Amino acid sequence: MTLPLVLLTAACSGTEPDTAPTPTASPEESTVSESFKELESRYDARLGVYAVDTGSGEEVTWRDDERFAYTSTIKAIAAGALLDQVGLDGLETEVPIQTGDMVPHAPVTENHIGQTLTLAELTEAAVTVSDNPAANYLFDELGGPAEFDAVLEDLGDDVTEVVRREPELNEATPGDDRDTTTPRAISENLREYLFGTTLSDEEKSQLRQWMIDSETGDALIRANLPSEWTIGDKSGNGGYASRGNIAAIWPPEGDPIVIAVLSSRDEPDAEHDDRLIAEAAEVAVSELR
Repeated sequence: MTLPLVLLTAACSGTEPDTAPTPTASPEESTVSESFKELESRYDARLGVYAVDTGSGEEVTWRDDERFAYTSTIKAIAAGALLDQVGLDGLETEVPIQTGDMVPHAPVTENHIGQTLTLAELTEAAVTVSDNPAANYLFDELGGPAEFDAVLEDLGDDVTEVVRREPELNEATPGDDRDTTTPRAISENLREYLFGTTLSDEEKSQLRQWMIDSETGDALIRANLPSEWTIGDKSGNGGYASRGNIAAIWPPEGDPIVIAVLSSRDEPDAEHDDRLIAEAAEVAVSELR
């Protein structure tokens, strides 16, 4: 299998002429490429990375346009879509919590069967502790997976394929495009919701806080980065050792970084290793800071 070239570039516009020479990797790019290649070999996994400095546009990429199951990382994107659809006031909408809506991993919703939770409480549960019924209620509010997919297309993402609900979306069968994304596509969605013009400043602040409060990603992107940095993330895992983490990183100096690290293995019951995500993120962020 031919391994992809890692890119470390500044964003630019325009179209290269057909006669443009094939770009070659700089020593820095080659070093990063070898680091990602070594991680894939050591952890026997396929790795996808996209990281961007939101100020300079400088990028670090590795298999950034290959498909991976997004698993529960999509919950942060659903939170952004919901904020865009209902606004902060709409988050006070009450949702009945019913027994028939329960699916595995319901640490918040299972304690409120027969009661109601607000969309704010459901979104917080989906993002901070990855509550699956809560995520399904968000999908419902967005009109279902197909309508959520259409929202992302309107955002400019014609790559991500939102098809199923929790927990089926975690199946992650290789070659099945359902419920998959690329590291670049999901990062661009997160960047737009947190730093773009789609959401108001107050809505962006709410999404940022939910992600900062997330309790499920301590062993992932956050693990090998300085403790004084502010990091908001959303993790996910599924079949074929699918393991992912998307995050926004606010270093003490400089502009924020948006990053996605996704991974998988070939066997359906294979186990993931969180250290792969942590080490890949450390490599990428080190190139940008």
